[in-house]
Amino acid sequence: MRLIWVGVGGALGAVLRYWLDGVVSRWAPGAFPWGTFVINVSGCFAIGFLSTLLTGRILPHPALRTALLVGFVGAYTTFSTFAYETQQLARGGAFALALANVAASVVAGLLAVWLGTALGGAL
Repeated sequence: MRLIWVGVGGALGAVLRYWLDGVVSRWAPGAFPWGTFVINVSGCFAIGFLSTLLTGRILPHPALRTALLVGFVGAYTTFSTFAYETQQLARGGAFALALANVAASVVAGLLAVWLGTALGGAL
């Protein structure tokens, strides 16, 4: 049953991401990806707010918490999960791991995009 709730939350998060990206891109056209930027930053706020609220203040059914954090926010943006996990590493005193996560994720992500683009262009 939890998988169904993750799917429902994910569908809603993906739809909101698509809609908001369109709204922001029309409002702020140009070369800078403002839609993605707004989604990533608002997703980071959402995961921080909801994870704190739903684990420390309000204790909803675990399926609801999973649907919101994994499903909705996860589909809205995975950048929020990356930022939250990095913050948790730093908060736990693992500053080197937090920095390594940032550096490795950015470098590996850019390399993967480059390789994927090269492979796609070669086919």
